[in-house]
Amino acid sequence: MWNELKHMYEIEREQSPESTNDLLDFYQGKYVTGEIGIHYYRTVYYYLHEEGAISVHE
Repeated sequence: MWNELKHMYEIEREQSPESTNDLLDFYQGKYVTGEIGIHYYRTVYYYLHEEGAISVHE
């Protein structure tokens, strides 16, 4: 899952994420704008949280 999340980030941002927090912020933004659904977002959120990511909203 890590490679898939990172790859999408790199394609859209044209750079590598500096941390798991960057990835979480990126996918939170996609959820808020309706680009991804709640089920996918929850999967991403829990995976990145397990990897040590902390949301700026926590």
